[in-house]
Amino acid sequence: MPGATLGALGITDSWEEWYTMSGKSDQVKGQVKEAAGALTGDKDLESEGKADRRAGEAKEKADHVKDKVKDVVDDAEGKVEDVIDKAKDAVHRK
Repeated sequence: MPGATLGALGITDSWEEWYTMSGKSDQVKGQVKEAAGALTGDKDLESEGKADRRAGEAKEKADHVKDKVKDVVDDAEGKVEDVIDKAKDAVHRK
């Protein structure tokens, strides 16, 4: 569907949950690889684990930032609606 958003398709919540879980699972996967690499002396596996863990941390932080931005936008929308309502009331009083 051209122009359709994930929210319009009804999959926003599941997408957000998946993305958050993906970040956490990347962190766990990275920790396991790091530990396995350290135990076996495999520096490549250890480095791959660090990269996976950091990618998971970045996904999780990005999700938190997205939530904060959404809160700010929602707050701004509410304030704009209040201003519009007040302007309509003022026009109707005249």
